[in-house]
Amino acid sequence: MKVGIYARVSTEAQEARGTIGSQLEALRARVVAEGDELVAEFVDDGCSGSRLDRPGLDALRDAAEAGSVEAVWCLSPDRLARAYAYQVLILDELARHQVPVRFTDAPPLDDPQARLLVQVQGVIAEYEKAKFAERERRGKLFRARAGEVLSRKVPYGYRRVPRSADGPAHVIVHEPEAVVVRRIFAEFTGGTSVRRIALRLAEDGTASPEGKAIWPLATLFRLLRNEAYVGRLYWNRTSNDRDPSTGRVRQSRRDRSEWVEIPIPAIVAEDTFDAVQHAASDNAAFSPRRTEPDTFLLRRLVRCGRCGVKLASHRAHRERGTARYYLCPHHDPVRAGGPDRRCTERRIRADELDAFVFDEVRRLLVRPDLLAAVEAAVTAQGPAPDAELVNRPAGSARAPAGGR
Repeated sequence: MKVGIYARVSTEAQEARGTIGSQLEALRARVVAEGDELVAEFVDDGCSGSRLDRPGLDALRDAAEAGSVEAVWCLSPDRLARAYAYQVLILDELARHQVPVRFTDAPPLDDPQARLLVQVQGVIAEYEKAKFAERERRGKLFRARAGEVLSRKVPYGYRRVPRSADGPAHVIVHEPEAVVVRRIFAEFTGGTSVRRIALRLAEDGTASPEGKAIWPLATLFRLLRNEAYVGRLYWNRTSNDRDPSTGRVRQSRRDRSEWVEIPIPAIVAEDTFDAVQHAASDNAAFSPRRTEPDTFLLRRLVRCGRCGVKLASHRAHRERGTARYYLCPHHDPVRAGGPDRRCTERRIRADELDAFVFDEVRRLLVRPDLLAAVEAAVTAQGPAPDAELVNRPAGSARAPAGGR
């Protein structure tokens, strides 16, 4: 009989200890003892048994569907999946393809007692998984409260020193990057805009934390708001919650009272950090878009016809006054990610587009019959019966030049 074998380990530590190798050796020996022909080996190194999207398992299911294997050997049911429901799903699927699954550490599933044993093992496996997860969470929480830096990814300007016999894991200041951090804070408090800072860093050849030639503006904003640079690194800020209706895991932010503060070396002074936060708050509160009423009526509503992104509100100072425009954010090479990705779409006068759209809306509002036709068309998910919605009669208002 042509058979395949399946082996899985769930953590990198198990993978390093060679657990996957011992599983394969035991399964190969069992295939030889049964006198079968081993035609395929399916392996998942470091894959959790609580998931079904595993490369090795997917390959096994494909091989069973294609008829490449006639049977499968596995160490135990929990190697197929931790959750009993997933075990049943996989076993039923393989049974439909007439590919029996045999376990070296469990009896054949030919009698009710064997099936009961598999069910009990599945329940125990789920219990052990929940127990290990809770034990790991409590252990990490204890270590974080003791001041250990658990996350392997640390903010720009720091380097993580792993736990050793000399002490717990901690971070140290990486001075070449710390100089850049201090420069960014100093320039921002000096009145330099974030965009100008990004341009200056690019001109000096300073790569971003992601290794990009041009610093993304979002990266600079996050850096300026990160409390780690004044010596406060946090753990337990988020929680993963599973939606029972969809089964998906979503991340949500915990209340700040639940955060665990881990002291680390500071790169900037506390008063400098506070000055940056006040400046950023003032920039948002006193932005011209917020202080001037009845302007940019279509803000966050108009999209670029070339890029598909929402247009930004832009002011240009002229000798005769200030002109307002809607402009694609990718017109700026910094926001676009480089000069070669810059959008060439023209900007459009905001006052003209606002007036045009408002006139069109007002024209529709005085036509109850037309609104009823639109509502009926939307409800029926079909095209609007009135051609006036897409083809304006002669003499109606025209769109401003250059608009999209």
